[in-house]
Amino acid sequence: MRISVIGTGYVGLVTGTCLAETGNEVVCVDIDAQKVEKMRAGEVPIYEPHLDVLFERNIKANRLQFTTSLAEGLSHGEIIFLALPTPEDEDGSADLSYVLGVSEQIGKLITDYKVIVDKSTVPVGTAAKVHAVIAQNAQCDFDVVSNPEFLREGFAVDDFLKPERIVVGSSSERATDLMKKLYKPFVRSGNPILVMDEKSAELTKYAANSFLATKITFMNEIANYCEKVGADVDKVRIGMGTDSRIGKRFLFPGIGYGGSCFPKDVKALHKSGKDDAYDFQLLASVISVNKKQKIALIPKIQQYYGSDLSGKTFAIWGLAFKPETDDIREAPALEMIDQLLAAGATIRVFDPEAMENVAKKYEERIYFASSMYDVLTEANGLIICTEWSIFRTPDFTKVKAALEDPVIFDGRNLYDLQDIEKEAITYFSIGRKDINA
Repeated sequence: MRISVIGTGYVGLVTGTCLAETGNEVVCVDIDAQKVEKMRAGEVPIYEPHLDVLFERNIKANRLQFTTSLAEGLSHGEIIFLALPTPEDEDGSADLSYVLGVSEQIGKLITDYKVIVDKSTVPVGTAAKVHAVIAQNAQCDFDVVSNPEFLREGFAVDDFLKPERIVVGSSSERATDLMKKLYKPFVRSGNPILVMDEKSAELTKYAANSFLATKITFMNEIANYCEKVGADVDKVRIGMGTDSRIGKRFLFPGIGYGGSCFPKDVKALHKSGKDDAYDFQLLASVISVNKKQKIALIPKIQQYYGSDLSGKTFAIWGLAFKPETDDIREAPALEMIDQLLAAGATIRVFDPEAMENVAKKYEERIYFASSMYDVLTEANGLIICTEWSIFRTPDFTKVKAALEDPVIFDGRNLYDLQDIEKEAITYFSIGRKDINA
């Protein structure tokens, strides 16, 4: 099939590459000419495991091409994916200006039937808005479909190639048949293509992400209460997770969620509710608790060193909002850095992938180390913000030798308390007892 993808951000690039992998002819459109030239040369602009292999293979096979011309992209594709930014507005709502702006151009440019697919995460009612904007100028038939993505950063390629489910919001039999044909190679194992109305499809994405964010936040609240009463959140988590009604996933406490999806989607659903005279009280609490949770280690640090951190140096392991990505959007580590700098501390950081992105924000205000042990040099303590695998089994002898004071503030509960107690390290985590060396 001939597919065009408008926008080559995280969702657009993964979508285009994976659709090319099943034999489709894909043209990706982006307004950034420099970015397009780099992609044509085989350079992947984002870090995502396994994407580079598929990207290179499909470019060589001429199934994946790039252009800055929207007209070229629209002429090529029978199915047009809109994978455009929907950034958070000041009031928490999703900014649809990119989506509606391109939709207006689509109406002026299309000359034969197209299926326009909303791939971006958008509020309920967006498909109708897109249809109305295109219809103002279109001289041919078209349909608008809602097809939300459920990609986890760090696992996006697997999630696209082996989806648990595909949601298609469509009131058109013609468009639905084309979408089923497109996705048939991805559901050979029997996972469903769920066809529903456009509004239900749009809400499905927001509801799923908001539920997962709520589950994380609830566990963080339980962890905070564990600290008050002397319970162990690890034991509570296991006791809860073995209940099949609850499940084991998303029960790990820490310093809050971040990224491009959960924070934005929870706020957008909360704001959409307000716009429709519905108060999502639960989501308001999730937003508030997560904001506080991101700096949950700061009181522990100040209790240990005092509120004035001038003259103290802290090493930070992990900057990305989660492992296996270079994405720092809404990352708890950034909140931590801001708080520590404001308190007068000196900051040294290390992350396997995200340092280049963080450098754009802080430049020379913090030190970027070459390795996870180099970052510890001259540091008074270590703070863990992201659970990269390389941080799970460190050489504690090296850690103690490098640190001025052998103390760890662990925002991701990476280490077993019994194991860390044997290492003669002072250790603070989330929802568990403190270990004093």
